[in-house]
Amino acid sequence: MRGLRARRVPDVDERTTRLALQSVSLLLGYPSQELLAQLPVLRRVAAGLPEEAAAPLRRLCDHLAATPLGQAQAAYTDVFDLRRRCCLYLTYFSHGDTRQRGMALLRFSHAYRSAGAEPVGDELPDHLSVVCEFAATADLVLGVRLLREHRAGLELVRAALVDAGSPYVDAVDVLRALLGEASAHELDKARELARSGPPEEDVGLEPFGPPELMGARR
Repeated sequence: MRGLRARRVPDVDERTTRLALQSVSLLLGYPSQELLAQLPVLRRVAAGLPEEAAAPLRRLCDHLAATPLGQAQAAYTDVFDLRRRCCLYLTYFSHGDTRQRGMALLRFSHAYRSAGAEPVGDELPDHLSVVCEFAATADLVLGVRLLREHRAGLELVRAALVDAGSPYVDAVDVLRALLGEASAHELDKARELARSGPPEEDVGLEPFGPPELMGARR
């Protein structure tokens, strides 16, 4: 498949990749009874994936199945709505709330329209669950390209979720398995974002990134 080439998870065909991305999209949404009802389907998707992608998908499904819905909803709000380091809007990390971010959001919207897709719901087009949904249901090659272009932000989100002790790190780990290992350049970019924060952040104030991204370059 052109879009994933050699960096994809071995032995994952296009259909299975789409199903995995759709699963991540659903799991990154606000917990609901509808999501809980779909967990058996998501576990079947995991059964068709290599273990490096299947294990985190199963873990997050098991966590949500074992957690009372109200508690899961409160935890979701605490992590994604109240912690800017865990923000799921990919352009926030590279552009903050600047005018340049508006242009970056337009690029996402144009990409979706070029594939004949229109985002539904209230989320901005750069929300991670929306991008995964687009890759899964519309244009896999273009969707994966958008994810890779924002790999630094994705790595920063993952580190922040680890720091917060959130089980949602497993959703990001499924994506990382599908995308392949981050390059040295992508990891360096993530560390720089961790140190400096989005463009509107004041340098010298509280570091933006979690501790594991704030250390010396490897």
